[in-house]
Amino acid sequence: MFQLDLRGKKVFIVGVSDDQGFGWSIAKMLAEAGATLIIGTWVPLYKIFISALEKNKFDASRKLSNGSMMEFAKIYPIDALYDTPQDIPTEILENKRYSDISYFTVSEVAQAIEKDFGSIDFLVHSLANAPEIKNPLLETSRQGYLAALSSSSYSLITLMKHFAPIMSSQGSALALSYIASQRTIPGYGGGMSTAKAALESDIRTLAYELGKKWNLRINCISAGPLRSRAAKAIGMIDYMIEYSKANAPLQKELLAEEIAQTALFLLSSLSSAITGEVLYVDNGLHTMGLAIDSKALEGYLS
Repeated sequence: MFQLDLRGKKVFIVGVSDDQGFGWSIAKMLAEAGATLIIGTWVPLYKIFISALEKNKFDASRKLSNGSMMEFAKIYPIDALYDTPQDIPTEILENKRYSDISYFTVSEVAQAIEKDFGSIDFLVHSLANAPEIKNPLLETSRQGYLAALSSSSYSLITLMKHFAPIMSSQGSALALSYIASQRTIPGYGGGMSTAKAALESDIRTLAYELGKKWNLRINCISAGPLRSRAAKAIGMIDYMIEYSKANAPLQKELLAEEIAQTALFLLSSLSSAITGEVLYVDNGLHTMGLAIDSKALEGYLS
């Protein structure tokens, strides 16, 4: 089997807080290739994540194919809602989950990583949050809508603004999206579909700007449904998975490893001429124009 060798390469993965999501799977795939892993964890989950690691709760998930354990060079608390210390509101500074964290804004974490590691080669944006995601769009408040865009799409812009200057030439970045950016997915509310559409649009513009200024690439994976902790918060993930299994050309459950394999390709030199791309990894579901398990089609497809 062909093996990529990423020894000596450093990746910053933002948005890992457990062993269930795409971020963790991507980290593990990059670790298999020998990359040095630097992790950014959302501040309210930082201590929980550290504690779980120290108590060996993720050991089964950390085991690599050679029997060794996936290791993190360093884990930083980060909140990509805030670019600089001056942006942090008083209520956040006084919040007990933030009060004893010395730094967590994007600019501060970028400075810390530059001090600790000098530079990075890859950046993975695995961030998404919408406080009103269970609300239909018409029932989403302005505050909730803007929060979704800030957390899920603008966060990529500010990360690239502050990290591109410390990324090696010919480095690459990756973000994660979902088909709700292009299609109507009832129940995927709170402005999150808008945020994913903005994210994909920004990928194209960032590809131009990052390529011209720093010789960096950036791409996006539009992933099919996965039973991650974040997805469970939507409240309908099981139905989304069953729908995909019933209607996609490849009628099986999507594996996080399949997303991670694609991430490895897009980050590595194997995709050296690819940038600004949104690549669907969803068992082909995005190609379908009919729900083949629809009752309306029973007489035709039976």
